[in-house]
Amino acid sequence: MLWLNGEIHDGPVAPFDLRDRGLLLADGLFETILAVNGVALCLADHLDRMEAGAARLALPLDRAVLETAVAAVAAGAENRTGVVRLTVTRGPGQRGLRVPADARPTVLATIAPWRPEIAFSPLRLALVTLRRNPFSPVSTMKTLAYLDNVLALEEAAAKGGEDALILNTAGHVASTSMANLFALLDGRLVTPPVDDGVLPGVTRKLILALAPGLGLAVAERSLAPKELGEAEAVFATNSVRLLAPVSAIDGTAIRHHTVIDALSQALREALARACGFDPFAKGS
Repeated sequence: MLWLNGEIHDGPVAPFDLRDRGLLLADGLFETILAVNGVALCLADHLDRMEAGAARLALPLDRAVLETAVAAVAAGAENRTGVVRLTVTRGPGQRGLRVPADARPTVLATIAPWRPEIAFSPLRLALVTLRRNPFSPVSTMKTLAYLDNVLALEEAAAKGGEDALILNTAGHVASTSMANLFALLDGRLVTPPVDDGVLPGVTRKLILALAPGLGLAVAERSLAPKELGEAEAVFATNSVRLLAPVSAIDGTAIRHHTVIDALSQALREALARACGFDPFAKGS
């Protein structure tokens, strides 16, 4: 099912204005939100990030409409559980690049099945040649311009990876094609700063909040690629896989550490508290 500008459609097809700037110019934003038991997890953080991006793009948003769209598709999913994709474009416009003064945003929400077994599962990375540009404002926003990520993932797959290890133009670790990265170095949890061209991930934020309660010092600083190979542990985070231990980079095995188990358990408990249901419990 999908929600498009206030209307529910049962199938994957709905009327769409072909002048839409999201389609023609990638002029828009999106969020990927995990819904469990009818609860959209970390919804406030997702919408805060979308609003921050919209402010930078001068894209008008109505938060109440976004909340309605997410709730509608989450309620209609099987077991009220799935992966919500919330998309906002600037809407239709005349030919050309100039932003229309009377923008009428398009709001679209869809939901896809989610398999709990994908969460916390190991991930193999492959270093790719594509670089993330920290000077581009879109590097820290979740815009519709996602072709770099698509190409990075394809290159990684050709090298035998399940996801891409992407560096920025300065040669520092940035992210994967779809997740933030963390490394455990000398007992300290380190993740690249947003200034290195990193998306401020919602699950990244949650890990940074949970870590001190587990006795972990945290730092946001630039990471050299060689530090990942020397790390006690490396893992990736996003809203669908939650926390994915990195098991190998370019075929070289990465060690597993009990810190990953502790953080995974803390994340699982936080999820269960938020939705009143543990999707990882036996029989759930």
